[in-house]
Amino acid sequence: MAEPQVQPAQHAYTEDSIRSLDWREHIRLRPGMYIGKLGDGSSYDDGIYVLVKEVIDNSIDEHVMGHGRTIDIKISDQRVQVRDYGRGIPLGKVVEVVSKINTGGKYDSKVFQKSVGLNGVGTKAVNALSNYFLVQSVRDGQMKAAEFEQGVLKTDAKPQPTSQRNGTLMVFQPDDTIFKNYRFIPEYLENQVWNYVYLNAGLTINFNGQKYFSENGLKDLLARKADPESLRYDIIHLKAPDIELALTHGNEYGEEYYSFVNGQYTTQGGTHLAAFREAVVKTVREFYKKEYDAADIRGSIIAAISVRVQEPVFESQTKTKLGSINMGEDGPTVRGFILDFLKEHLDNYLHKNPAVAEALKKRIEQSERERKDMAGVKKLANQRAKKANLHNRKLRDCRFHLGETKEPEKALLTTLFITEGDSASGSITKSRNVETEAVFSLRGKPLNCFGLKKKIVYENEELNLLQHALNIEEGIEHLRYNRVVIATDADVDGMHIRLLLLTFFLQFFPDLVRNGHVFILETPLFRVRNKKTTIYCYNEQEKQNAMRQLGRNPEVTRFKGLGEISPDEFGKFIGDNIKLEPVILQSDRSIQQVLTYYMGKNTPARQEFIIDNLRQEKDLITSDVLPVSEVAEEDMAFA
Repeated sequence: MAEPQVQPAQHAYTEDSIRSLDWREHIRLRPGMYIGKLGDGSSYDDGIYVLVKEVIDNSIDEHVMGHGRTIDIKISDQRVQVRDYGRGIPLGKVVEVVSKINTGGKYDSKVFQKSVGLNGVGTKAVNALSNYFLVQSVRDGQMKAAEFEQGVLKTDAKPQPTSQRNGTLMVFQPDDTIFKNYRFIPEYLENQVWNYVYLNAGLTINFNGQKYFSENGLKDLLARKADPESLRYDIIHLKAPDIELALTHGNEYGEEYYSFVNGQYTTQGGTHLAAFREAVVKTVREFYKKEYDAADIRGSIIAAISVRVQEPVFESQTKTKLGSINMGEDGPTVRGFILDFLKEHLDNYLHKNPAVAEALKKRIEQSERERKDMAGVKKLANQRAKKANLHNRKLRDCRFHLGETKEPEKALLTTLFITEGDSASGSITKSRNVETEAVFSLRGKPLNCFGLKKKIVYENEELNLLQHALNIEEGIEHLRYNRVVIATDADVDGMHIRLLLLTFFLQFFPDLVRNGHVFILETPLFRVRNKKTTIYCYNEQEKQNAMRQLGRNPEVTRFKGLGEISPDEFGKFIGDNIKLEPVILQSDRSIQQVLTYYMGKNTPARQEFIIDNLRQEKDLITSDVLPVSEVAEEDMAFA
């Protein structure tokens, strides 16, 4: 007898099915539409940094319009405070500007020219997504303030006399029910602040008690980002109304760019960056009268470009990628403007500075020789990778990839876990989200790449397969995953593998680290439980607290390897509650300095560092751990 078919539940589609959300409800229900991915602060493009940016952008726009040369910023663990000394919000519109969607002064192009915030959304999103939000404006001896909670007006004070200077103060605390377990990473905030002063020479930002100021704009940016000892020639710095650029060449692999539109750091580039890359190639070819390969011209380039346009069109509210646009009404396209600028100004610079022109030529010809030397090895390596059936044997792939346009929010969540051994990769594979999480399984310890040429990447099967899995052979432009997570055991071998992988990325694909794509997975070291409660602990202190909390001799398990964590448990650590530690390059140390210190010839300084930083945990100080001198010889370092 045939089974009766189950009819789908019938839901009446009537007028009652249609809902109208007010501005704050819509922002809180769909925050990703306004600030991109939420995150916990471990990525530089997580939502909490977008909130900070939206508030500071308003103060920057005031400065650009010639009002206020100083901005004071204070950021603690939970609270952000920004005070500028511009004109101040008109007192009668203080509440509306931060709580009425599509309301703001930037719709009047006569008042705000070439501003980054044009949609009247930014501070409303900050307001709606904050547990506490204060806006205060001072204009001509009068002060007006209003306070909100989750976008709901709580206090609307009448204007009062004041002796304070004109300007605007905004204070907010992100809503921890939306931004769960969030934290501000100081290095990300500092980079944001530095970018603001580089793009606004003459502006002073006082951030958490420290003064930030730039006299030479983008030239200062490159001087801070690049290792001066590795530069092949002095930084070229060119400026004109609505455009500024700086460029040089170093010795590292890849292309390193910092691109900006109206003061906004466009981390995903866009029309202006594509035009710049094209213009550099075209200008260089015409100057030397030789058809150099584009990859040889741009290899090892370090550059920054900033343009200012009227009413820029971005591909998302978070403004990380510029779309097609003209420079202004009836003006040239961004592409045409940049091509013409470099054709004239870069060409003139090279003619006037023959020593720079000669150094650039030598750098291009060196890249050309290296490319030709690798050609045969590269071809054989690609054939081997294809035969290895990478996507079945080494890689358990996910359905979405970075750059997906149909569901960009999921594309931003794409993650590749790099694991050691079958047991660990098996546990993660079984517990992962197959839509956004992929797993690459290492076989043994990867090669120490320090000081080696890129040719070795193609000659070493493991490294070759890894670069193919990430799709970074020609750079990170077509990177398949937004997050590359090193997931190794919390023991000596696991940390050694971690260090070797970081060396691989820094040596051959440094822009993968610079652009904030590389992370370390933090997994619990202990499980403390009784019959009713289980607590996972990430360090000794958490373990002691959990034992006191549960009382009466709870069961304590030490996870020595990822393979010991069951798939059911692993799902709790790589899902919504994932803990990632970003790999961040300190601005005061070059990649070469870092690699030489940790992976170069053993020195007394490194031995001393290792001794001072060895973890004082009983299970690490055992007879099966190498003596400190041998650990140093094995290129191990604990931080």
